[in-house]
Formats: sequence, structure tokens, C-alpha cells
Amino acid sequence: MKIVLITGASSGIGRATALRLAREGHHVVLGARREDRLAALAKEIHDAGGTADVHRLDVTDHADVAAFADAAVEAHGRLDVFVANAGVMPLSRLDSLHVDEWDRMIDVNVRGLLHGIAAALPHFRRARGGHFVTIASTGAHEVVPTAAVYCGTKYAARAITEGLRLEAEPGIRVTTVSPGVTESELADTITEPGAQEAMRAYRAVTLPADAIAGAVAYAIGQPADVDVNEVVVRPTAQR
Repeated sequence: MKIVLITGASSGIGRATALRLAREGHHVVLGARREDRLAALAKEIHDAGGTADVHRLDVTDHADVAAFADAAVEAHGRLDVFVANAGVMPLSRLDSLHVDEWDRMIDVNVRGLLHGIAAALPHFRRARGGHFVTIASTGAHEVVPTAAVYCGTKYAARAITEGLRLEAEPGIRVTTVSPGVTESELADTITEPGAQEAMRAYRAVTLPADAIAGAVAYAIGQPADVDVNEVVVRPTAQR
């Protein structure tokens, strides 16, 4: 059994990952802002025979993320896996000048990831082991219209995670999972009508969130001397 912390656990890929890992016998520590959804998820996990803790979490707050990791270690004696999943995707054209939305993506998708690394890495180094998993996107590999800023944050997430892999001491494993079009609430944050319409067409074929959870489970389930560094998971119809 591993102690697995998951940010953005209240919906989408985070929720599916929590359910999958709990079914596989791991203890999951659920972090997100929507406490009511976390409580319902924890109950679902407990009712199915799994174990979970709930913590209200804002990944844009460095101290909050540090406390999230510290509380898990205090309660369970260790932190084995940190899944940095929290993300937002309010797509828009650059000439729409949705600066507040750009800032929000940078705060959650980039600063939130850095806060997770800062929170988890000291515990991993003391234990001389651990596994950091970043949920990036196929947007970390390509740029499409309306997604310049979002893709920029995901390119950054991929680069930061690769830097962590290169710098981390032996025993600390690092994985980037890049989902293609996946069922989630991310598209619900798009306010620009043109981007909304483009996303409806783009999301005509989607993966279930559990497909991405399966990739996370695969990576963390490998023997300690096997480091799965990067996984890209797309619907077969996505190009």
C-alpha cells in the first residue's frame, strides 16, 4: 500500500485516479477546494472498502500545499506518491485579452505544480524515495488556436517535471502523464464563445477519465528500479 496525495481530486482525472488507486489498495489523500465533493468521494471509497483522507486545498497557496503534504506525513508516517493533477483550461484567442484567465492558468497549472514539488520533495529526499506524477496534456506537445496560454502552461509543466527528473537523486521517480481529449469539467471554464464552439467539436470523441487513471496506476505500480518517465494517452480518433 502506498500513501498517495492527489490534487484536483474533486472531479475528472483526479477523482478517477483516486477511485482507481483506492481500489488497488492504496491510501489516497484527496485535495481540492470543493470539500463537499471530496467528502462524497471519500464516502464512495470507504463504502467500496478503500481508505481516504480529505483536505481542502488551494494549490495556488504555497503554505496550503505544504500543509497538505505535512499533514499526510504526520498522519501516516510517509508520503509515497504526489499526483499533481489540479488544472484549469479557460481557452481563448490571445486578441481577446482575457488577462485574468491567463493569470489563473499560470497560477494553477504552473505555480500549483511548483508548490507541489516544493511540498513533496523534502519528504521524498528524507525518505530517499518517492514518486512525483504530473498530469500535463497533449497540449504540452503541440499548440492549437485558442490554446496558446494553456499550451504554454503545459509545456512549462512538462519542462519543469523533466527538470525534476534530471535533478532528483536516485530513488525518486518522476512521471509526466499527458492526456488527450478526456471527459472532465475543464471545458466548462471557457468563456469565449468561439473557443466554446471549437471545443465542442474537438470533444466529439473523448476518453473516460479512468483511462488516464490507469496510466497513473501503471507508472506507480512498477518495481522501484523502473521509472516510467512519460506517458501520452489519446483517444484512437485524436490526431
